[in-house]
Amino acid sequence: MGEDAPRARVDHVGIAVEDVESAEPLLTALGCRRLVDDVVEDRFRWVYYELGGGSRIELIEPVAEESFLTDYLDRHGPGLHHVTIEVADIDAMTATLEAAGFEIVDRAAYDEWIEAFVSPRNPTGTLFQLMEYTARYGENGEHTAADLVVGDRRLSTE
Repeated sequence: MGEDAPRARVDHVGIAVEDVESAEPLLTALGCRRLVDDVVEDRFRWVYYELGGGSRIELIEPVAEESFLTDYLDRHGPGLHHVTIEVADIDAMTATLEAAGFEIVDRAAYDEWIEAFVSPRNPTGTLFQLMEYTARYGENGEHTAADLVVGDRRLSTE
């Protein structure tokens, strides 16, 4: 994509695990600090860690007996699930990717962010989550923008 590509950066790496408590000691030994521990719609638990300089790792654990995550773990076992890319303009990025022949498989808008997923049926074999923060990010009090956004600033289009 080069210099004409919309602005983007790696936000975090998501790792699928059977249970967070078994995986967390490795992250702690690496020097990670837990930022967020939350459950999404009784489907999965996500625990977010910071590792110096704003690098982040997310552990995702199934909560529901059957979900996309239990299916994933049954097929692949624990390991890399996705790479999240923060983008300044999700519409521009998805248009750029689609123009280059890559498939966007899902898109959803929430109060605090908009996300889209690039199919893992690409030469890397990796599921990429594209995420654009909205102005409401961190307003709900569950977490703060300072905890989750490098330097307390969202990526801008400028």
